[in-house]
Formats: sequence, C-alpha cells, structure tokens
Amino acid sequence: MPATFYPAVIDRSASGFGATFPDFPGCIANGPSVNDAALSAEAALALHIEAMVKDKDALPAPSTLDDIKAGVEGADDVACVLIRADIPAKVERVLISLDAGLLRAIDAVAPNRSAWLADAARAALRGPARAPARR
Repeated sequence: MPATFYPAVIDRSASGFGATFPDFPGCIANGPSVNDAALSAEAALALHIEAMVKDKDALPAPSTLDDIKAGVEGADDVACVLIRADIPAKVERVLISLDAGLLRAIDAVAPNRSAWLADAARAALRGPARAPARR
C-alpha cells in the first residue's frame, strides 16, 4: 500500500489534546498528550479511510501543512502534523499456500476469504509492535 500523509490539527481540549483532519471532516482523535493525540490520530485516520474505501467513497488529495496553517484560526497556538495513511492500491490476484485446516477454519467464519485475509493482514500490520527477530 502506498503511504500518503494527511495533515492533522492538534489543539488543547478539555481532556488533553484533540486531533482533527481538515481533509476528513468528522475524523477526530484525542489523547492526554500531543504525542498520544498524534498516535490516536493515525489509528482514527486508518479506520476512517478503511470505511470510505468499503463504501467506495473517493479519498481526498492531502492538503499541505502550509494550506492548513493559513486556514486555521489561531493556528500558531496548535500543532499541525502529518499523519501517515496507507492508501489501498489496485487489488492483485496472488497464489498463496495455506494449511487445509486453516483454510477450512477461515471459510467457516468468512463469507469472503480474500477480504477476510486482507483484513487480518491489515490488523496484524497495524497491531502492537512486533517482537524483535530471534538470532
């Protein structure tokens, strides 16, 4: 998936810090610190984009930080950061090998095997930090 960076505006809120995306109205995140708000913003943006892709909505081109700073009232009092988003690319057909029992288990819970595997891979990739490789 190619990475794209969308600007987020982080400002102080009643419970800490809030993050909003000018390119995605309604996509918000928060955290007790600026760092936590930015990390929450990355997760919120990923879920928002995933929902838009499922709904076949067009994704906006990212604004620049300069555009955001110019358009945000009181922008000198907030942080404007770039948040990474993985934008789904064209679907490719691939040949993979799976254990027959695992394949049957997937088919028992998933109406669409390919979509289920893709969702599982996305969840694993954005999940907790992977353990370092053993030597």
